[in-house]
Amino acid sequence: MGDTPVTLTELVAALPLASLTIDADERITALNGAAEALLGKGLAGRHYITALRQPGLVAAVEKCLAGQGPQQARYVTAAGESGATFDVSLRPLGGDGVVLLSFNDITEMAQAGQMRRDFVANVSHELRTPLTALMGFIETLQGPAREDAAARERFLEIMGKEAERMNRLVGELLSLSRVEAEERVRPDAQVDLRDVLNATLRNLAPLAAERDVTLAPDLGDTPATVLGDADQLMQVFTNLIENAIKYGGRDNSVEITLRITPQDTAMRGAAVHVSVRDHGPGIDPLHIPRLTERFYRVDSHRSRSLGGTGLGLAIVKHILNRHRGRMRVTSTLGEGADFKVILPLQRDMS
Repeated sequence: MGDTPVTLTELVAALPLASLTIDADERITALNGAAEALLGKGLAGRHYITALRQPGLVAAVEKCLAGQGPQQARYVTAAGESGATFDVSLRPLGGDGVVLLSFNDITEMAQAGQMRRDFVANVSHELRTPLTALMGFIETLQGPAREDAAARERFLEIMGKEAERMNRLVGELLSLSRVEAEERVRPDAQVDLRDVLNATLRNLAPLAAERDVTLAPDLGDTPATVLGDADQLMQVFTNLIENAIKYGGRDNSVEITLRITPQDTAMRGAAVHVSVRDHGPGIDPLHIPRLTERFYRVDSHRSRSLGGTGLGLAIVKHILNRHRGRMRVTSTLGEGADFKVILPLQRDMS
């Protein structure tokens, strides 16, 4: 019984990847469960083109059947939200004209590659605008405005702002890189969020005064201790409160509220809720799911004019991921926006 040969069907069924075989008559002779889930059931005995309709893969099968040796091809599905991408390896089996196809899912790798390309394109675009402005002003100062003191003063002021914009962008790119590198490292220091918020409010008081915005904190009297990185948490609340000051509009208020919840569903236990609410124009619900995407802006022109880089909320997302936290955004057009940070409460272990 131990000498019973393994059939081709049994061999294909044992393979971990979605796999199938095609014989010299161009018929599918065997496929495993993973291949059926990918391509559909009832394909055994049918011509391979009925299952593999993509020209690149069909051409690779034809070459392999024609004796041109192993081939590689790409297979893309439209299933799910964004489809899936597979690398397909085609190998001849023995000398009977049978070809084995194995489908290796590289969707995450392909998406990561696309994200890198998009990221480089976005960074290039964000840097090109201020660089173009600087080059134009320098050329003007070297030529027509060389002796024009008033123009020189005006251009230098604008150049300073553009240089500061580039400096801010580079700083946030470095910050994003750091928080991504640390995202899987759980912080272990005990931090009282009231201390973090009070320090943040002190730092932002001059900006609020400049814009005639009233900061209205309600942090309670109970310690709100979390396991966290105080500097990163300050970065989170600095970003949210600064955005509320800038986008909430002048002569307005920003409410910062801290509450402890004994049982939070998302945290599966006690949690700290910190709400940052403004009374500005609000955010269209259409934009809310994309707010934490890199370089995504609801209003690109206004964001740039207020010094936004489009990276702040992406940094917030990664910091909160590291702290096992969540952020919920609610907004009604014309009535402002509420950014709520939820972090697991650290119980007193003494």
